[in-house]
This record gives sequence, structure tokens and C-alpha cells, in this order.
Amino acid sequence: MRTLKITIILVLSGLIVNLAMAHDLVELKKNTSNKVVIKYMFNVGSMMDPEGKEGLSMLTASLISDGGSTQYTKIEIDDLLYPMAASYYASVDKEVTVFTFEVHRDFIDSFYEIAKGLLYTPAFDENDFNRIKSNQQNYVDQIIKASSDEEYSKMALEDLLFRGTSYQHMIMGTSSGVNGITLDDAREFYKKYYTKDNLLIGIAGNYSEDFKNKLLLDREQLPALQFTLQEAPEISMPDGLQVEIIEKENALGSAIYAGYPLDITRVDDDFAALMVANSWLGEHRKSYGQLYEKIRRTRSMNYGDYTYIEWYENGGRVQLPLAHVPRHSNYFSLWIRPVQIGVQLKAQYEELGSIDVGHAPFALRLAIREIDMLAKNGISKEDFELTRQFLRSYIKLFVQTTEKELGFLMDSHFYGRENYIAELDELLANLTVEDVNEAARKYFQVENMYVCIVTDDSETEALSENLLKNKPSPMSYSNLVREGLSEDILQEDEEVAAYKLNVKSVDIINSQNTFK
Repeated sequence: MRTLKITIILVLSGLIVNLAMAHDLVELKKNTSNKVVIKYMFNVGSMMDPEGKEGLSMLTASLISDGGSTQYTKIEIDDLLYPMAASYYASVDKEVTVFTFEVHRDFIDSFYEIAKGLLYTPAFDENDFNRIKSNQQNYVDQIIKASSDEEYSKMALEDLLFRGTSYQHMIMGTSSGVNGITLDDAREFYKKYYTKDNLLIGIAGNYSEDFKNKLLLDREQLPALQFTLQEAPEISMPDGLQVEIIEKENALGSAIYAGYPLDITRVDDDFAALMVANSWLGEHRKSYGQLYEKIRRTRSMNYGDYTYIEWYENGGRVQLPLAHVPRHSNYFSLWIRPVQIGVQLKAQYEELGSIDVGHAPFALRLAIREIDMLAKNGISKEDFELTRQFLRSYIKLFVQTTEKELGFLMDSHFYGRENYIAELDELLANLTVEDVNEAARKYFQVENMYVCIVTDDSETEALSENLLKNKPSPMSYSNLVREGLSEDILQEDEEVAAYKLNVKSVDIINSQNTFK
């Protein structure tokens, strides 16, 4: 029996949009569109990976999206889709896996037969399995550690912050976990979690009622879920600042990622107030944030510095938040893009020949001090109004396409909301500066935090000693740069250098020993 459906009619610039949401369906009707988008969200992610098989959820999803079906091989599917200009992909996170299919409405019937085959009768071919597993193993063993220290520090923070829980390992898995996965493991994982009552279907664009009903009818061929899904883990707050320094050869700087558990998600209405405070502090890839202003623009230390109040997928590459990464266990994070290490500064500037450590301690102190001041002092009425105005415009960019709009609607369903973006705009409209400053006081703190720093092995010991002993860390400028700075900046530098961090432990980890 179908559950109660809620239908909302919105009129936007003359476009009639029918938005229907049900337990098993999210619908976004756009009669003037020439596309159809179908999404399948399964409540399965890396937190369901069995112990010793970390990476199985990712590998299983990849076998579906990058393999064949019982009807067609991967090569045959690619050939069939080429004249349709159709596309599809899978995304996997901690709690959900989403498959997205997009095609021009003229080809919807033939395209759907291919999509249905991939989802409901995947081939699980051994050649596909060996190819996909090899790529995944290479990512865990090599690529994540070599391609981007920024992304590396991000994954390392999650490993530390979620340690001992089902959230700990990367979506791609661990080295031993991926190595231990067999084709039969993937088949069994699929049978266990890819069930009809563990699936939310989304459809958007210009489609018929008959086609929508066919989606729901075909869904019934999946088996029923045979057990209760596990809940997202609770995360423990660290005692003081717990630092892990990951040393590697030939690192080009010190990449810093820090964070702590956050007891708030999109479920909560005061998430909007925290968004304003966070945006003023360090909105992703925006140049007006306090951290960007103080660390990059004023002191030219790196390319950017940002903060987050929820997981930000693929932040190194994308400018706008992505859908399909909803989580019940949340955390605040601080991203300090790589700053220079001591050996670089000494080689560039003769006057810095006596320094023993690079910019990491100063940058970390400066960022944490800014968070501390925001929690204690809040933001001004003027800054509140400007930031709120920006966010009310900015969030509309999250859903510029039908595909993205449908994705955020399905995420809304995950959090028990109807339309997160529309509801968020209303929440922002009704905020006061007092609401924002109260949220900042409630949720921002600097005494307890996990800190991961990926840096060169030449920097490790001096950096560890500086943090553990809470030694002053004066900013190291070249003479030419220092001459151009105002007295106010130099005075602030002295205050930052002496700012005390509540460091309780510093561990040094060899890069080769991560993600095992």
C-alpha cells in the first residue's frame, strides 16, 4: 500500500512545477523540460562495510555503474548510449548510495531498459570486478597519498575523528579491506542491501504518469529487507587538541584539516543560523571570509582557508555543495590549504635562515583564534545582514539544474524535510543577529579538536615540538613583505604567535602506515 502523498504546486517565473513526495518516491514534474532524470537512493554506504572488507559498498556500486548487466556488457552499453547522449553515474557516501540516470525524453524508454538492467540484474562479471578492484586498490594504496595533500589531510581527519566507529574508513576503503574483497562478497552485499524497502526513487523532468508508475512497479522485483539497518555512530569529543602529523617525502607544504563532532544537522532549524556564522568565518572558496582575509589576502600564506558545518564532498574541485552525501553524524571542520615549510622559507629568503619550523603553527593558531573570537564576540549587525543576503542568493545556485534540484530534494527526504533549499531560505529570512551569535556561542569551540597535518618529513619534528610544548610561533616574513605591513597587522601577529592552544597529544604517523 502506498503511503500518504503530499503535493505542492509552485509557480516560478511562469513555470509550473509539481512537487510530490512519498515514502518511496520523490517527484519533480517539469512539463517544459526536454530531459528526464531518474535517481535511485539506497540506504547503504561505507558504514555498512563488513569488518575486513572496507570498501565493499564502493566496489559493489562501481560494479553496477561501471560494469554490465545480464543483457549487455559495459562496452555494448556505451555503444548504445552514445547516440542518445545519455549519462549515468553512482555516488557513494557513509550512509547512502545514489545512482543517477539522465536522458533526453525522446529516448527515455530505450534508455530505461538499460538502466533497469544495470540496477536490477547487474552482471557482476569477473573481468569487470578485477578491473574495478584494481583501480580502487590503487587509489587507497597510492593515489590518495600522492595526488593531493589537501584531500589526504581531509581523509586523515575523518580516520582520526571517527576512529573506532563504522564511519572511520574512507569510502574507497582500506588497503587490506579492498584486497580482501571477492566477487562473491559483492554479490552477497547487493542481495543484502539492494532491496525494495531500502530504496527511494526520484524522478524529474517531462515524463508520463505511465512511466512513473512503471518505475514503481519494476521496483517490486527487488527482495525485501531482512534485517534492521544500523544507525550512524555517535562521535566522541576529543580531550583537548589531539594532533596527528603525517610525514611524507617531498611534501610541498603543510596541509591542515581539523575538526570536532557537531551536534546539529539540517534536521535542526538553527542550522540556518550556524550557516550564517560559518559563512562569515570561512565560506568555501569565497574571498570575503575572515580566515581568507587574515591568512591569504593579508599575509599571502596559501590559496585559501575555509570552515564547514557539514561534510563537503569533493571540495578541492567543486565550487558549490553537492547532493547525495547526507549524514546523521556530523562535524565542524577547518581547512587550511598548504602553507610553506621551513626548508622552503630558508631556501627562498636569507633572512629566514635561522627559523626551525614553517608557517603551520602560526596559521593554525590564527585560524583557531578567529573561531574563538567568533564564539565569544559574535558578528556585527551589518555583517549579519550582508552574509544573510549572500546566503539567500547563494543557496539557490545549489539547484541550478533539474538533476541537482532532484538530488537536494532526495537529501531533504533523508533529513525528514520536504524541500531543504526552500525551507532554508525561509529560515534565513526570519533570522536575527542574536540568533546567529547564540548559535556561534553554542556550537563553536576551540578547546577540543582533532587536527591532522600532512607535511614533509623535514618539518615533522620541529612542528611536533612547537605544538606539544606550545612554543610561540612568530610569523616568518621576508624583509620585503614585512616592510609593507601595517603596525596593526604586526601587532596582531604578536598576539597570534603567543596564543595558547590546548594541545594534549601529538603523534607522528608515517605516510606508508595510513589507511591500512
